[in-house]
Amino acid sequence: MKKQARIQQTQINPFDFLSEEIVFAILDYLNTNPFDRKSFSLVSKSFYAIESRHRRTLKPFPRTTNDHHHHYQLKKVLNRYPFVTHLDLTLCPRITDSSLSYMSNSCGKDLKKIDLSRSRFFTHLGLSNLVSNCGNLVEIDLSNAVHLNDTAAAAVASCRSLERLSLSRCKSVTDIGIGCIAVGCLKLRVLNLKWCLGIGDLGVALIGVKCKEIRSLDLSHLLITRKCLPSLLKLQYLEDLVLEGCCGINDESLVSLKQGWTSLKTLNMSYCEDVTHVGVSSLTSSTGCLQNLNLAYGPLVTLALSESIQKLSKLQSIRLDGCHVTCSGLKGIGNWCVSLKELSLSKCTGVTDDGLSSIVTKHTNLKMLDITCCRKITHSSISNIAKSCGSLVSLKMESCALVPSEAFVLIGQYCHFLQELDLTDNDVDDEGLKSVSRCSELSVLKLGICLNITDDGLIYIGNRCQKLIELDLYRSIGITDKGISAVASGCAALEMINISYCENVTDSSLTSLSNCCKLNTLESRGCPLITSSGLKSIAIRCRQLTKLDIKKCVNVNDSGMIPLARFSHNLRQINLSYSSVTDVGLLYLASLGCLQSLTVLHLEGLTPSGLAAALLGCGGLTKVKLQSSFRTLLQRSVLENLEARGCVIQWRDKVFQAELDPKCWKLQAEDIEEG
Repeated sequence: MKKQARIQQTQINPFDFLSEEIVFAILDYLNTNPFDRKSFSLVSKSFYAIESRHRRTLKPFPRTTNDHHHHYQLKKVLNRYPFVTHLDLTLCPRITDSSLSYMSNSCGKDLKKIDLSRSRFFTHLGLSNLVSNCGNLVEIDLSNAVHLNDTAAAAVASCRSLERLSLSRCKSVTDIGIGCIAVGCLKLRVLNLKWCLGIGDLGVALIGVKCKEIRSLDLSHLLITRKCLPSLLKLQYLEDLVLEGCCGINDESLVSLKQGWTSLKTLNMSYCEDVTHVGVSSLTSSTGCLQNLNLAYGPLVTLALSESIQKLSKLQSIRLDGCHVTCSGLKGIGNWCVSLKELSLSKCTGVTDDGLSSIVTKHTNLKMLDITCCRKITHSSISNIAKSCGSLVSLKMESCALVPSEAFVLIGQYCHFLQELDLTDNDVDDEGLKSVSRCSELSVLKLGICLNITDDGLIYIGNRCQKLIELDLYRSIGITDKGISAVASGCAALEMINISYCENVTDSSLTSLSNCCKLNTLESRGCPLITSSGLKSIAIRCRQLTKLDIKKCVNVNDSGMIPLARFSHNLRQINLSYSSVTDVGLLYLASLGCLQSLTVLHLEGLTPSGLAAALLGCGGLTKVKLQSSFRTLLQRSVLENLEARGCVIQWRDKVFQAELDPKCWKLQAEDIEEG
């Protein structure tokens, strides 16, 4: 025995011969799966150390509500990973000035990017400390920081190397603050000012004058006018400009742009209701490099508009969602010399077979087509789309009510390269699915409210579409365990599935789906035959589960929460409304420090004391939906504690709604409200 022990001690570990660079290369292949990285680090002490030195991106999640413990856990994780260059703090709502101070001292000049878009409680002092210690920062995301003002913007302005900055929804920042940034951050290439309502013409003009390197600029919903546009023309490298919802931009504003942008490739002017073909014509006459144009919910699409856009010789993509279109306008688009790659007519009124066919028969290189809610088109349009646009990668045609079932067979016969197909609320049947299953590249398939499909059609999908990642069967009442089993067996890469209101689905389906180890989203609301037993299978085997909706699963009770609490350590969002879960089950869930969004409406077994204990135990909650009756039953200190942690409470005051007959159902208000 002693001799054998000595032999074992002298055995050489073959991994010792591998250089650190080779092991790093191996780890690069594991970066997409956190479980693989964790397994690697647990092999040995040397692997643990190598993984610590290799990690460059870090997304910590402190499992505590206490500021001191929160800071301690962040300190601990930063000590383990000393070479982090990208710090994602979107799961850390309680970032204080002291936290930022430690991070900046720990990471120093190695830190390149930091995301604080979901963090709170830090001030301009913490930001000042951050940028002074981390002089090589090139990207900062401060989105949703409504508490920050011009003083904080001035602190950011001292970050001379900054290239990417997002201030989306920083409503307290004004022209003064953005002026400081424009003067101090001369290397800015990407700037997002969406919903910064305190910024006007002066601030935007300063950006145009000072930030010469800007490539991408988002000015969505700013109260700007024509006064600032001439300054933006000075941005000679500007490629992407977003003017969505800028109500002060009109035809007169665009007419003033005589020089135009020579570098602009993408322009978003959606929801600019005062822009017509006159303004568009002025713009397109001087902007020759434009490739992507978004005019959604904007001008009337007439022949005059299509002729003005025709001047854009390099245009590849146009979005006209929500616009009223004329047949002559669509035919004008069909006559363009340019070959479109992407066209979106979602919710456009006025789309007919004649107008749509004139486009697809000419633009045969289309890759993406969206005709959602184009309710006047028939078999003729689908026939022309399928036969003319064989290179389609994405086709969205939700709620095209006049398209007959036989038309869907043509999609599978001709569009073999489809990766995304949305047939929600259509008359597709099993023969249509049999044909669609020829599209072996399909990764996203939406079949919600398709009342004519059964397991027979779904079996074809499961057998042939092995690359399927997302499947939506919402209210497709003909589906049972047999069809779900076929999908689970044939589509091992499945990540998202919606079987809500498929009332014949049982625990057997969940057991089958548990074999899809990459499953991260399961929506099964309104499935009365699902119980805690089926949920247990999902919890044990689908360890990447992040979103779970079991609303109106009346047979799911506290016993189903126990395996979730034990195994689902990535669960971020759960809806338990109308289930049979009580205080006990909710307290089990409270042990999941990762939980961020919780919806608990109409739980008969829920008491004020149990709810309070669970809410206080869920340290990572950022949003919770509660019955309004609890507003007066919960202690004020509990609500104040949640608010201090940055958790938003949404109160709901509605009674239980009876189910509609699925054959006449379209969309319930409660499903819109609660997602």
